[in-house]
Amino acid sequence: MSLPTPRESDRPVVLRDLSAVDTLVPPFSALAVEALRSQVHGPVYAAGDDGMAAEVATWNVAVQHTPAIAVGATCAADVAAAVSWAVAHGLGVAVQATGHGPVRNADGAMMITTRRMQGVSIDPERRVARVQAGVKWQRVMDAAAEFGLAGLCGSSSDVGVVGYTLGGGLGSLGRHYGFAADHVRSIELVTADGRQRTLSADSEPELFWAVRGGEGNFGVVTAIEIELVPVGGLYAGGIFFAGEDMAAVLHAFRRWAPTLPEEVGTSVAVLRMPDEEFVPPPLRGQTAVHLRYSYSGTYVSEGERLLAPMRDAGRVLLGFVGPIRSDETDSIHMDPVDPLPAYEKGQLLTDLTEEGVDALLAAVGPEQDIPLMMVEIRLLGGALGRPAKVPNAVPGRSARYAVNAIAPGVPELAHVVPVVVRGVLGTLAPWRSPETLINFLGDVSGPDEVAAAYPPGVFERLAEVKAAVDPRRVFSFGHAF
Repeated sequence: MSLPTPRESDRPVVLRDLSAVDTLVPPFSALAVEALRSQVHGPVYAAGDDGMAAEVATWNVAVQHTPAIAVGATCAADVAAAVSWAVAHGLGVAVQATGHGPVRNADGAMMITTRRMQGVSIDPERRVARVQAGVKWQRVMDAAAEFGLAGLCGSSSDVGVVGYTLGGGLGSLGRHYGFAADHVRSIELVTADGRQRTLSADSEPELFWAVRGGEGNFGVVTAIEIELVPVGGLYAGGIFFAGEDMAAVLHAFRRWAPTLPEEVGTSVAVLRMPDEEFVPPPLRGQTAVHLRYSYSGTYVSEGERLLAPMRDAGRVLLGFVGPIRSDETDSIHMDPVDPLPAYEKGQLLTDLTEEGVDALLAAVGPEQDIPLMMVEIRLLGGALGRPAKVPNAVPGRSARYAVNAIAPGVPELAHVVPVVVRGVLGTLAPWRSPETLINFLGDVSGPDEVAAAYPPGVFERLAEVKAAVDPRRVFSFGHAF
């Protein structure tokens, strides 16, 4: 392995027991904070400062961070200075761009926010985009579309590019082109020693392998270079079926999905829609089944033909499937844009059988009164099942379906929601894959559950890289191991 073993003299101070830190009494002096402010271009907030809460606010408001100190990084040099300062003061380091996927509170830590790092550049000749750490997918999709290109965005373009990609990145074009992580050319990373490194297949290849799929366990990514794909437009959209036809729609999906070519990305979701004004009237207060569909082939007529068996699967409440631009993919899943509190958990399946659909129906059917916003089944396979050209640590390539459940993450349901979500996923246990997509892990019981998401041998290799570049576990938030 090409990674160096830290010398004893290079090792930072031992991290504090963060669970014992009283965040009202910072473990550093005001002079130390002023010294940090002099080293970075962005704002610095200590616990209790005005502006701290806004700086570390999450999109998923079910998690509210209370770090000891926060740095609003504007560049890679800011990140390096913040990491070095945190290590010198015995603090763990957490990082956040948009806050769509926090797992737990970064209490008592250093929180580095990257949303000010907004650089995007497109090289249409090489079909490559360089993207800084705070960029959301919509900016990349808009910029790439001018050249008839697209990035491998997920179900929402409001999500940050870097975090989504480090966790694998499963989007509507995945069956055609693979995981987003498979298309990373290079990564700019600040590690626990404060070094700014550039990783690629030719430069620090072992660390490059680990970061793509290992999420934030190895440092703070400040920029990535990603391959774009030649997609000018799609035949895509969604159809909402009445909840009363849930059984018919899910069983039709089960029979139809395995027949599709790789150019089709699709999923089906059971939704419990709130009775609120922002919900279209036909869906307001309803349980519905949402078919999501994307065809990236050459001919619209073929996309229409492939979808035809599902159009009459149930009573249609609302829907549109037709030609769209590559920067309009949010219309497929129609994910919420405004911040909300959510509890999320997912798993992979080896198959979707008649018995499996019946088991899921018994748990989430319209007659069930449970606090659940969504259960989605996504078709995998195709390019998602093949190894990346440059191997990486992304798990789940042998699975055939991904299941993701989301429930309201409000305090009143804090003790109920995890039981409900895990119970719903448990109904599919006989068909569960031993691996899990890291972006769909959601709430975890600890490092062991993260380790179990990877195939045999992969986690051991990841742990070896972690021990070499972050022996004191400076980066121990999120899906850490």
